[in-house]
Parts: sequence; C-alpha cells; structure tokens
Amino acid sequence: MIPLHRPYVGPEELIEIKKVIDSKWLTQGPKVKEFEESVKDYLGIDYAIACSSCTTALHLSLNVAGVGPGDSVLVADYTYPATAHAIMYCGAEPIFIDVDPFTYNIDFQLIENSILPNTKAIIPVHTFGQCAYMDPILDIAKRHNLYVIEDAACAMGSKYRDKFAGTIGDINCFSFHAAKGVCCGEGGMITTNNKELAEKARKLSVFGSELSWKRNSSNTFTIPTFDTLGYNYKLSDISAAIGICQMRKVDRIIQRKRELAKHWNNKLIGLDLIKPPYVSPEYFHNYQGYTTLLDPSIDRDKLIQVMLDKGVQTQIGTYACHTQPIYNTPITCPVSLDLYNRTLRLPMYYELTKQDIDVAAEVLKESLFKCYYDNSKILETKEMKFG
Repeated sequence: MIPLHRPYVGPEELIEIKKVIDSKWLTQGPKVKEFEESVKDYLGIDYAIACSSCTTALHLSLNVAGVGPGDSVLVADYTYPATAHAIMYCGAEPIFIDVDPFTYNIDFQLIENSILPNTKAIIPVHTFGQCAYMDPILDIAKRHNLYVIEDAACAMGSKYRDKFAGTIGDINCFSFHAAKGVCCGEGGMITTNNKELAEKARKLSVFGSELSWKRNSSNTFTIPTFDTLGYNYKLSDISAAIGICQMRKVDRIIQRKRELAKHWNNKLIGLDLIKPPYVSPEYFHNYQGYTTLLDPSIDRDKLIQVMLDKGVQTQIGTYACHTQPIYNTPITCPVSLDLYNRTLRLPMYYELTKQDIDVAAEVLKESLFKCYYDNSKILETKEMKFG
C-alpha cells in the first residue's frame, strides 16, 4: 500500500519525548514555550500561542476579535468544515465565499459584495499550502474595519511573495495534525504581532487564568482567579516535544516535497483526464498536499476506490462547505462545488520515493482508463489519450 500521507518522525522525536517523561511535567509547560519560540523565530513574528488544534486556535482567534452571537464572518467555501465550525462555536454565522478555480483560494472579487452590517472578520484559507491573494483582502478589510484571520492550517513554510503565511493577517492559525507536513499528532498555533490579541488568546486558552507551569516555577504562592470564561485548549509538553523536532526539519521537509511535486508533474504530462495543481509563480508553495483536478467524465469517488483496490490511497481535495447540512445556508458556490466533486489528492509525504510515484502513476493511468471506459456515453464522444 502506498499511503496518502505519513508523518516524518524518528529517533529525534523520541529523544525529545524522553526529556519530557524524565522531567515529569507532561501537560503544558517549558516544552510548549520552547515550541512557541521555535515557531516565532522561524516566521519572524512577535507572538505564538500553542493550542490543542487549529480548530481551537481559530475559535480563540475569532473570540479575541470580538466575534459573537449575531455577527457574521466571511470564509472561503472550499475548506475543511473546521474553519466554519469555529465561527459557529462563537454563535456567529459563516458567510461562504466562492473560490478561484485555479488556486482554490477565496475569490477576493466576491468579498466586498458579501459584507453585511454585522460582518466582523474575513478568514482566507491557504488551501493545500498555496497562499491566498492577500493584498486585496487586506485592503477590503481595512476599508470596512474587519479583522483578517488567516487559516494557515496547511501552510507552514509557504510564502505570499516575501511574507510567510501566518504572518500577514491580524491573527493567524496553524495546524500540526499528523497529516500536516510539520506535525505533532494533534496541535495548533496562533500567531500575531498584536500584543493585546496575543495576551487575550493565551489567557482564554487556559480557562481564563495564568499558566499553571508559570505559577509553579514562581517562588511566590498565588491562587489563580478566573474573571473570563476561558477554555481548556492547552497543548501538552509531549506534543510540543515532537513539534520542536519538526520545526528543526521544516525546510528539509518542504524542499523534499517540492521535489516530489515536480516528479508528479512530469508523470502527469500527456494525461488529458487529469491536471496537476496550479501554482502561482509569485508564491512559494510548501506542497502540504498534491491536489489534482479530474476531467468531468471521471467518477472521482469510483477512481478513489479503484486505486485503493490496486494499493494506492488517494482522497478528495476538501469540502464545499455550503453543501453540508450543518450550515443550512442558501448560499451557492458553483466553483467550490465543482472542485469538491472533481479534485483528487495523490500521495505526498517526506519519505515517499520517486519510485513510489512511478508505481502510483501507473496505477492512476490504469484506473483512469477503467473509469473512463466504464462510462459508455463518454466513450462515444471522447478519445482517451495517455502519454
């Protein structure tokens, strides 16, 4: 089986985890602080607050931006539902915005007409690691006094021109889920240059109180007080230990995945029924995922099953959120819906080899052939072309 993804972990992570075990401090503590510092140093940003997931990071970010019941937040429709869920956790309404058919990111030309009197923020999503077109988004937000919250879940190390993803908005969120290029199992991070937002987010992440390990290291006895309704969104030192190692390897991981993406691109040359991911020449793509676009004649779900039966794991790109029953929205996003039905993620991870890609590409060709010719109506009107 060639899996869709696999975390790049090894002896270095075990060494750091052992340090945590030996210290006897397993919850949020000094290793979390070290992990936060490593993210700050890498991105060149002033504040980083570790969280239990990107979803909780998004929830906190919306909270400190003042989003609450009766408000609305504009969000890219083509994203994992966690982004919109976080808006609903605040009692607010997600307003879904369709996406660009090439980059899969929020279509900035549709934003301004979607702003309502109760709109508080915009969440652009850096889909699969490709940065959203941030300049016009920032301009719109400034004109309408809106917060910009980057969903950079997939974008650690990606760049928008000369700026790292997760350093451009007012407050920004990363994921360290096991499927991400930089991972610690489960985990997230808020980044910002705004001291006030950072302090609010940190306090809310620990029940609305002071960090317990900080109190424990003090020589003065204090009893914490709780004057804010906070949450238990802490990251453990065990997870942070893994994250520390991952941040040391981040550039190596990205370089390797960019090399593998080039190899995938070459293997898809000559295949009319599938397109490689578009990458803007202005941006630096970390290739968190390698997401292709299938011809409408291909039954994507059937293709996933056929390839799985042949030993290659693939997956849909992500979701057209407006179609999900939980949101019960009248909004339609035709581009996002089309992408939801036709995108296919192919295997992409650090330890994937070019030989693995060669094998997977042959399985892909055979499976495309099968899915294409199983559709007798398409067979009558279109020729199959393989390179």
